[in-house]
Amino acid sequence: MKLRSDIDEFIKTIPDNVNIVAATKYVGAQEMMDLYKHNIKNFGENRVDSFNNKYEELKDVKDIKWHFIGHLQRNKCKDIINKIDYLHSLDSIELAKMIEKYRVNELNTFIEVSINLEENKNGVDYHNIYDFVGDLLNYKKIKIIGLMMMAIKNDNDEDLKDQFDKLYNLRNDLEKKFNISIPYLSMGISDDYKIAIDSGATHVRLGRILWEN
Repeated sequence: MKLRSDIDEFIKTIPDNVNIVAATKYVGAQEMMDLYKHNIKNFGENRVDSFNNKYEELKDVKDIKWHFIGHLQRNKCKDIINKIDYLHSLDSIELAKMIEKYRVNELNTFIEVSINLEENKNGVDYHNIYDFVGDLLNYKKIKIIGLMMMAIKNDNDEDLKDQFDKLYNLRNDLEKKFNISIPYLSMGISDDYKIAIDSGATHVRLGRILWEN
């Protein structure tokens, strides 16, 4: 895949306080390096095998920040958990236990929240998030830095904003309840990142919009 011809101009449209996490599911190490040359250094992978392959190819590039943004199966946790800088998809205590067991040092972690309570979707049920966070505070290897969500696809901008606002407000409530700082919100993809940014996103997971159609 080829980078969009106006990539530098596009990057300038993203506010300075918002991090572009390049979702690299459909590109290889060379395409990632093309992005790197334009100062995009945060890369997000969805699959463990793909992550490991790209990590090995690019491990000598020291200032890459590796994000795992897909669902992480517990039986594959130990394969990547000490290679990533950020996990965007913590969604169960069982996975937290695996991280605690295998991670060498503290991991920057986003809790994935099921804001819309969709069936067959990953994420902690919105109504259970308070108990979940309370439990996580007992884990030494997990540093809660943010919340993550996937919005339900919708052509109605107001509905999308309502979804993102719900995560924003939830974050504020959790900070007050537990007297902790949760500075980051990972929300927004190529289809809806502008609305997510308007609702307080600090990390947007962008894929195809970075490339030519």
